[in-house]
Amino acid sequence: MAVYICTVCNWEYNEDLGYPEGGIAPGTKFEDLPDDFECPLCHVSKDMFEQG
Repeated sequence: MAVYICTVCNWEYNEDLGYPEGGIAPGTKFEDLPDDFECPLCHVSKDMFEQG
């Protein structure tokens, strides 16, 4: 699984871990995140993430 990094604040989304605090189950691929997913720290959209 991959890690995606917010290009604004460097928060990392790890597909293995998901984001349980935000209702995203472990194992959820980045491409399967909702279209309105935002970085939990700086609130930019998912198009501001790059694969790390």
